[in-house]
Amino acid sequence: MTERSPPYQAPAPEHLSGSIERVTFHSQESGFCVLRVKVRGQRDLVTVIGSAACVTPGEYLECQGEWINDRQHGLQFKAAQLRSVPPSTLEGIERYLGSGMVKGIGPHFARKLVHAFGERVFDVIEDNPEALLTLPGIGPKRQARVTSAWAEQKVIREIMVFLQSHGVGTARAVRIYKTYGDEAIARVTENPYRLALDIHGIGFKTADAIAQRLGIAPDSLMRAQAGVRHCLQEVAGNGHCAAFREVLAEQAVKLLEIPPPVIEQAIRAEVREENLVEESIDARPALFLTPLQRAEQGIALGMRRLQLRLPPWGHIDPERAIPWVEGRTGLNLSPSQRTAVAAAIKGKITVITGGPGVGKTTVVRSILDILAAKGVEMLLCAPTGRAAKRLAESTGREARTIHRLLEFDPKAMGFKRDQYSPLETHLVVVDECSMVDVVLMNQLLRAVPTAAAVLLVGDVDQLPSVGPGAVLADLIGSGVLPTCRLTEVFRQAAASRIIVNAHRINAGRMPERAEEGPVDSDFYLIPCTSPEEIQDRLMRVVLERIPQRFDLDPVADVQVLTPMNRGGLGARSLNVALQQRLNPTATPRITRFGWTYAPGDKVIQLVNNYDKEVFNGDIGRITAIDQEDGLVQVEIDGRQVEYDLGELDELSLAYATTIHKAQGSEYPAVVIPLAVQHYMLLERNLLYTAVTRGRRLVVLIAEPRALAMAVKRVGSNQRLTRLRQRLLEAMADAAELTESSLS
Repeated sequence: MTERSPPYQAPAPEHLSGSIERVTFHSQESGFCVLRVKVRGQRDLVTVIGSAACVTPGEYLECQGEWINDRQHGLQFKAAQLRSVPPSTLEGIERYLGSGMVKGIGPHFARKLVHAFGERVFDVIEDNPEALLTLPGIGPKRQARVTSAWAEQKVIREIMVFLQSHGVGTARAVRIYKTYGDEAIARVTENPYRLALDIHGIGFKTADAIAQRLGIAPDSLMRAQAGVRHCLQEVAGNGHCAAFREVLAEQAVKLLEIPPPVIEQAIRAEVREENLVEESIDARPALFLTPLQRAEQGIALGMRRLQLRLPPWGHIDPERAIPWVEGRTGLNLSPSQRTAVAAAIKGKITVITGGPGVGKTTVVRSILDILAAKGVEMLLCAPTGRAAKRLAESTGREARTIHRLLEFDPKAMGFKRDQYSPLETHLVVVDECSMVDVVLMNQLLRAVPTAAAVLLVGDVDQLPSVGPGAVLADLIGSGVLPTCRLTEVFRQAAASRIIVNAHRINAGRMPERAEEGPVDSDFYLIPCTSPEEIQDRLMRVVLERIPQRFDLDPVADVQVLTPMNRGGLGARSLNVALQQRLNPTATPRITRFGWTYAPGDKVIQLVNNYDKEVFNGDIGRITAIDQEDGLVQVEIDGRQVEYDLGELDELSLAYATTIHKAQGSEYPAVVIPLAVQHYMLLERNLLYTAVTRGRRLVVLIAEPRALAMAVKRVGSNQRLTRLRQRLLEAMADAAELTESSLS
């Protein structure tokens, strides 16, 4: 009889404790951290890796785990359980308070507090805050800020303990607290899926993980409904206004691993609760998020409403007006420009489209000059601050962002201008219309008085808006609105290789390669054989060639535009590489949400923030980091914008950014890496948009095969909308109304 070997027993975990000297890395999303810890009996600092909701230098650390010998980083303690507690030594308390954990307390003030109150400092802040006023340089304002920040931090820590146990990192916990306040735990427990709807940065997967830890059944209707809506939000995030019903159901089944009957029940429930709307597109059942369906309806009805009246300025004879404006400006308009001017001064809604160098600006200026001479009141707007600024410069008239024009109220999260409080104007001019999504276009049309006219200007061949819809393409494609397409490239513009090659790409032809010579071109094509060669050439072009040959600043004037975020040639990887070369020594440096920031860094806004009046795609420079108050100052379009450290997930580095994020912006110089690894996104309008972002210089560094793919590929990512059909239906109704009123 053979003896059985005893069952395997894992070795008991080891215990390690000490004070945190330095936080080398801490991911706010996952909680993963790399810490340097002073351990009694160890001469050198020990590296500890693990996960914690919040870690601060000076805290005392207690953890259980095992020692590992990492091939790259050497001996480390890998903590399976990691708990930090406030420090008890004076040195630890000072470092703890001075770490920026509490807004209003930095290193200088922390030293004062510890010197005055010693080990009692925590009790003083919490129970006897009036004592802080006895310290020099501390008035009621700072005292109030410190005590409120300390109280908030205490509540946040309690909430974070709950959330961390359910897989939520520190910064997300702060956002949950700011959204729900003291009711955070109750709200999350009641329906964790609301997090994905209410909190920026928390997706469905995080909410789903919390729900499962709270005991919500995987096949529950609550989970199925949340999953269905999440799938449709993902579709909307990719620019579509709807998804075909069977496709959405398949995606939800795959995501949730729930039987199809439960998903069908969830879809019916979401439609019944009016979260979703079901309609047909091309005779196939499709589902819309309710706000997007209503926005499409609103655009169609708004266009119909405006078309029912004649222009408020009455009849203007183009045969007299056009020669008058030509004499005034000294310009001779081409036949297509004359047609566009005539259409706009005769029509109620006019669309003008065309690529670079075809004279859109001249047409718009001519229209405005003619109408201004007739005393017409007009308002000019564009989707972004930069686009509005360019519109003002090109026309010599005031222009605002659409949000400012509509007087967005951040507190009410709505616009003051609408159908009940319309704009006071005879004409609304909207530039860069390709960037306007369905929701914003609907909001704008609601505020246009019925008597007023609308002039829409944009390049329909560029990428569609970041938000859902393809408004400009749908307005033109419907065929129901007067549309003027300018195609003639003027002689002066034809001298630019940027403009020539943009039109070649748009026509499906390969761009021409500039030959090196004594005269600088404004467009260069550098062929490469591998992604590694592309990155090497890109770094040399940005860091050396462009600054030396064109006297352009590599940070302020040069923008790297890449098709995607991930991968070796993605925006994230290129940003890290460029930051190391372009801003390596600036201090102080802070790490939040996976990015390290320092003064001088170039950053981009990732979401619309109406409180700060900064919008998705706005680019700025960090001017200062205040560790005492936990604030970061960013200069965006000539004004200072202030961010709390917990708001930095709204930013990322912007030495490189995606082409999608660059819509509506122009840069002195653009560098575009293009590799076969980008094949999923390689399309003609993507490359065309990237090339037309460069004002003085475009450098395209590409694998020839990738370039050929981008030039040839058209429309594989066509957005699913129903706006064209709605416009046709609405205008048909308008025609019937007009006929019946005349008969």
